[in-house]
Amino acid sequence: MAGESVGVVLAALVANGAIAGLKFGGFLLTGSPAMLAETYHSVSDTGNQVFLLVGIYYGRQDRNRSHPFGYGKAEFFYSFLVSVLLFGIAGWESAKGGYEALVHGEAHLTEGSITLLGTTVPGVYVNYAVLLGAIAFETYAFLKARAAMRAEIDQRGWSGYREAFKKTSRTTVLTALTEDTVALAGLGIALAGIYLTRVTGNPVYDGAAALLIGLLLMGFALALAWENKRLLIGESLPKADEQRLREVIAGWDGVREVAGFRSVHFGPEYVLVAADVGFDSDLNGDEIDERVGGMERALQGVNDSVKSVYIEPQTA
Repeated sequence: MAGESVGVVLAALVANGAIAGLKFGGFLLTGSPAMLAETYHSVSDTGNQVFLLVGIYYGRQDRNRSHPFGYGKAEFFYSFLVSVLLFGIAGWESAKGGYEALVHGEAHLTEGSITLLGTTVPGVYVNYAVLLGAIAFETYAFLKARAAMRAEIDQRGWSGYREAFKKTSRTTVLTALTEDTVALAGLGIALAGIYLTRVTGNPVYDGAAALLIGLLLMGFALALAWENKRLLIGESLPKADEQRLREVIAGWDGVREVAGFRSVHFGPEYVLVAADVGFDSDLNGDEIDERVGGMERALQGVNDSVKSVYIEPQTA
């Protein structure tokens, strides 16, 4: 799973880095607000992938005295930071540029051009080529991220992407999939805005496209921040998964009751489980210890994300 996450982030990094420069070149040729918005988007996304890679690397450090449960939450923190940057840099700047272009009447396409193999190509056609190429790159990254998320959905038995968005602890894959989805939507909006401005001569479409891209980015950034917040502050396992673990303990030989059961994520693949278990009063200490050890191994067998188990024995 961890290696798969790195592959997803690297794919997005390569795609975004490759198209950021192309989009900026298209903006310089035409002055299109939509192309500038997409440039902000790709530059922000490229930086975001770097943050995600830092989070993955940092989160893999071994536990120590100061971090007895490891550094797994580093991935949650850097994913949250990505959502803030996505909002602050790409979303806000794109929306502001589109709004100013509409209000001040600056949304227009200049007549820049480029010479290729002795042929002069209008800048607007360069924009079309850049956006279509970006769609191809982003589609590749999107399919890779979707495959990783689909694998987790099948593994966990979730109903679909909506449930996965709410329950997954693999924030790097979630962030990459969200970014790629928004990127494809933004590219489609930019392409439509530039084309409509070109064929109608009305600059409002280009400026409106930039504004819509910015609003789209800010909306998804807020949703992504909200989902990362739940893990940063210590979310438990989904109710069904927690109940399945609780039933393993409740059905163990010599267990009278499960007085308390708690779980919390300490990383994408690190869950701590704590339980207050009432044992039969006729069991001695060695027998209780034997049962506790068996429970710990059983819980880890049911859910491989369970890495630490603390069972507090209680007797009448």
